[in-house]
Amino acid sequence: MRIWTYSRPFQFQGQNYEVKYFFSLSHYTSQLYRNDELIGQDSRSFEDGLEVLEHRYVLADTQAELVVQVGYFSWWSIGIEVSYGGEMVYASHPGKDLHFASKKVDKITGLSDQSPEQIKQQRQLQSEKWQQNKASIFADIGLGAAFFIVAKSTGDLQLAAWTGIVLGLALVVIQRFVKADLLGGFAVFGTVMLLISAVLSLLFQSEYFVQLKGTIMGILGASVLLSDGVFRAGRYFGPRFERYLNSPVEHQYFVIGLGIIGGAMAGINYAIATYLSEDTWLTYNTFLDTPVYLVMFFILVWRAGKRVKQTS
Repeated sequence: MRIWTYSRPFQFQGQNYEVKYFFSLSHYTSQLYRNDELIGQDSRSFEDGLEVLEHRYVLADTQAELVVQVGYFSWWSIGIEVSYGGEMVYASHPGKDLHFASKKVDKITGLSDQSPEQIKQQRQLQSEKWQQNKASIFADIGLGAAFFIVAKSTGDLQLAAWTGIVLGLALVVIQRFVKADLLGGFAVFGTVMLLISAVLSLLFQSEYFVQLKGTIMGILGASVLLSDGVFRAGRYFGPRFERYLNSPVEHQYFVIGLGIIGGAMAGINYAIATYLSEDTWLTYNTFLDTPVYLVMFFILVWRAGKRVKQTS
């Protein structure tokens, strides 16, 4: 299923060309058209990183090669560069680096200073981790989507919460009959938090407590993480989180950072739930909460990784 499509048209020697770049949840694809005829296609998995894709097309009249490179010059937009006979003849965004995203991803994941063989091994490890974790990730996404759809269609947050609880418990039952790990992510934790918030909502007859599930979760998580980071130098959670990362991190710095992020996310959720509309909170909780968290998380991984290199 296509999530988004970019279009980058250009002309060369009187002919109309167009690059269509689109992505799904697992792959990204670039297609090259000449006068509306597909003449080239390249597709990669996100497991391989965000590589610059390349189309090569030999012109029949000159037998010379037209080369079209497609890549992200920022986190949200792609550009193209067209070369003919070794010389650039067109750039959609002159002066921009089409390798921006691939360099950033390699830097964040610690691949920028590794050999090609090490990068290959690291990406193989990432691929294996994805295969192990993808079922639980999709389960988490499914529970979040169900909560959003029910809440949006009925306007009843309590009903949405109980729907999520029932589906979460159903996952526990289904897990007994399938080999795929459905509970390795946050599905169970999210279901428990929904249960707590739903019970509070019933006791106090207020849907506001359903909205506070992110705040409750953030405060509890931040308290535990900060306790371990401050009083135990991150010795409990640091090594455990490190198993899921691609490079070593400084344990105390990383765990305290996670605690601070958890507290910040709890505060943001509280502010949106308290001062903005229920519909705004629902949109934030479904579509923005996780991306905001991931941005801060990856910055923390990068900084904690740099501290390890500085002390080694």
